[in-house]
Amino acid sequence: MSAAPPSRHPGINLGQTDAPAHREAEETVFGFWIFLMSDLVLFALLFATYAAMLGATNGGPGPRDVLELRSVGAQTALLLLSSLSFGMASIAMKYGAPVRRLQLWLGLTLLLGLAFLGLSLRESAHLAAEGAVPQHSGWLSSFFALVGTHGLHVALGCFWIGVMMVQVRVFGVQRPVKLRLLRLGLFWHMLDVVWIFLFSVVYLGGLA
Repeated sequence: MSAAPPSRHPGINLGQTDAPAHREAEETVFGFWIFLMSDLVLFALLFATYAAMLGATNGGPGPRDVLELRSVGAQTALLLLSSLSFGMASIAMKYGAPVRRLQLWLGLTLLLGLAFLGLSLRESAHLAAEGAVPQHSGWLSSFFALVGTHGLHVALGCFWIGVMMVQVRVFGVQRPVKLRLLRLGLFWHMLDVVWIFLFSVVYLGGLA
C-alpha cells in the first residue's frame, strides 16, 4: 500500500513547506508578537479612556445621537472579508501557488482595506457636518482618538500590503519576503480583532 499523502494544514506556519524559513521565523515572529502586544496596550488605554468619557458629552450629542449601524456594518463586513482574502494569500504563499494568484489575493485585500478607509472617512465627515467634532466634548475626543488610531493602523497596513506586492513582483516569494508576509498577516488580523471589540463596545454598546 502506498503511504497516505501528507495533510495540507491551512495555517500560515511554514513547517511543512519550507523548514529553514519556518525555523528562521520562530525568533522573528516572536519579536513581532511582542510589538503587537505593545500595540494592543495602546488600544487598551484608548478603550479605557473611551469608557471613562462615555458620559462626558458636555451637553452635546452622545452615541445614540450620531452613531448608526448601516455604515459601520459595511465597514465590518469589508474588514472581515479582507482578513479572509489575506488568509487565502497566506495559503497561496505557503504552498507555492503561482505568484499571480498571491498577488491577486493581496490586491483584493488592499482594495477591501481601502474601501474600509473610505467608509470610515465618510462617516467622520458626516459627524463633522452635524457638529460632532472632537473638540466639542470628552466623549467625542475619545471616540475620534480610538476610531482614528485604528484607521491609521489600517492605512499603514494598506501601505505595507502595497510594498509587499512590489517586493513579490520584484524578488518573487523568497524567504525574506515570506517572513515579511507572515508578520504582515499577524498585523492585519490583529486589526480585525481590535475592530470587533471596537464595533461591539463603541457601536453596539453605544446604541444599546
